Order: sequence, then structure tokens, then C-alpha cells
Amino acid sequence: MSENEKQLLPDAPSLEQLEAELKKERYKSNFGRVLRSTIFSLLAVAAVAVLIAVLFLPVLQITGVSMADTLQDGDVVVAVNGVSYKTGDVVAFYYNNAILVKRVIAVAGDWVDLDEDGTVYVNGQALDEPYVSEKSLGNCNIDLPYQVPDGRCFVMGDHRASSIDSRNTAVGCVSDDMVVGKILFRVWPLSQMELIK
Repeated sequence: MSENEKQLLPDAPSLEQLEAELKKERYKSNFGRVLRSTIFSLLAVAAVAVLIAVLFLPVLQITGVSMADTLQDGDVVVAVNGVSYKTGDVVAFYYNNAILVKRVIAVAGDWVDLDEDGTVYVNGQALDEPYVSEKSLGNCNIDLPYQVPDGRCFVMGDHRASSIDSRNTAVGCVSDDMVVGKILFRVWPLSQMELIK
């Protein structure tokens, strides 16, 4: 091989350069594998979280004042799906492509009555309602006393003067299969995080 030919050939890399290049390629390969694994893991966790949120623990934002003072406009709450509810529980339910939040006043078979000042009677007994700050007959157009049909519950908002609820035929009693879940706790704002009673 002539001198000119030797000058045209690149210098062969040293052993250290080969090892450094091999190390760099292994790092790239490992980084890509770890990145793909991390992305797949995050997607799996997100999918499970979405399923849990939709099927078991729906997260809802309160709009309006029908549940004041218990819940305020803008509060974020978590409901529990698939649990039984009783008188006094706060539930979320579907109504006209929206989700409303109200308090269960009576269940199937109970008789509901209201007097002119807004006191609620269930099966002849006045309800103790510490969550209501101001009683009101509200927008009531049902015939009283009223018996709750099978498979339904009678609901009312805590802010009785402004709430449109089972006292009005526009909403009526809520079918059990329309109930999204029982409101368990408020998660936002953080300063008011608490169980809902």
C-alpha cells in the first residue's frame, strides 16, 4: 500500500473509542426501553384510574346553589357508585343529560308531606334537618301528601327556596337506576375537604 493510500484511509478507532461508542449505544437502547416501559405503565395506570373514576368513584363538580350551605358552586366531590342510600344521604343522579345533586328525603313506600312554612314530614314525623338553614315550601306543584313509588326516591336540595327537586313534577322522584352514586366527600377546595353528611 502506497503512502497516498495510507493517508486516504481513516485511522482505526482505538479500543477505548470502541468501548465508549458501545457504551453510548447501550445507553440509548436502555433509555428507549425504559422510556417505552414508563409510558406503557403510565397509560395503564391512567386507564385503570379512569375506569375506577367512571365505574366506582365518579368525581363531580357542583354547579348552582341548590345544595347550599352543604355544597357550594364550584365544589368538587367524589361519589361512591353501587352503595345503598337512605334518608339524609346526598346523592347524584342523571336528569335531562345532566347530573344533579340532592338529598334523599324519602324512599319507596314512604309518605312525604310539607306544610306552608316548609317543614318536611315523612310518614307523619317531622324531619330533623340541621343541614337546612332556611325552610321553604319552594316550587311545589305535587299533590300532598305524596307516596314515593317503588324503585324511586324523593329528593330535595338543601337550599329549599331555589331548589327544583321532587317537589316539582318537572323533576319528580328519582328512579334508582338513575342514581350515579352517594356523595361521600368534598375534595375541593382543599381548605374545606371533608366527609359530606
